[in-house]
Amino acid sequence: MRLYLSSYQLGNHPELFSALVRGERRGWVVMNALDGLDNARRIADTQTQIDNLASIGLIAENLDLRDLTPSEIRDVFGQPDFVWVRGGNVFTLRMAMARSGLDDVIVEGLATDDFVYAGFSAGPCVLAPSLAGLELCDSPSDCRAVYGDVRFDGLAVLDRPVVPHLCSPAHPETEILATVAARYETERRPFWALRDGQALIVDGSTSRIRS
Repeated sequence: MRLYLSSYQLGNHPELFSALVRGERRGWVVMNALDGLDNARRIADTQTQIDNLASIGLIAENLDLRDLTPSEIRDVFGQPDFVWVRGGNVFTLRMAMARSGLDDVIVEGLATDDFVYAGFSAGPCVLAPSLAGLELCDSPSDCRAVYGDVRFDGLAVLDRPVVPHLCSPAHPETEILATVAARYETERRPFWALRDGQALIVDGSTSRIRS
C-alpha cells in the first residue's frame, strides 16, 4: 500500500509523492469534497490541482463522482497510477464515494497496491475507521443538503484518524481541529497529527510523517 497524505495541498515535500508513483504517472483528481459549493470555484480549483500535479510530473484528469454509479465506476476508473483527493467536507466526500462505489474500488486497489492514494485534509481524513469527531469541523448538515444522508464510517484504510491543520495559524480551521485532537486525546483514541506542510507517507509496512 502506498499513501501520501498531506495536511494541506501538496505539502513541503511533493517529490516524495511523485517518487511513490509508478507506470505512466497518470491518474485522477477527485474534487467531490466540494460538492454543493460554488461551481465556478470548483472548476477553477480543479485546474489548480491538475496544474500542481503537473509541476511534479504527474498527469491528472478530473473524476467527478456525481456522474457515476457502482455499476459504472470500475470501467471509468480503469487502472490509474495515482488518485489525488482534494480536501473539503469529509462527510460530503464520504457520501460521494459511497454513492459512486469509489470507496470499494479504493479499498480493494490499495490492498493489492494498484495505485498511490494521495490527497490533503478531507482526502486523508476519509481513510479513518470512523469520522466521528470531525463533525466539530465539517458540517454533516451540508452533506445532507447535497446527498440527503450522511455516513460516519470511514474507509478503514488507516487504523486511526488523521487530524490535519494542527498548529497551523494560517489555516482557518486550526483552532477547531485542535479541539478535535483534544477530544481524541481525552477519549484515548490515537490519531495522526499533521500541521500544514507535513505529510503522512505509507510505503508498504513503513509509515512516517515528513515535515
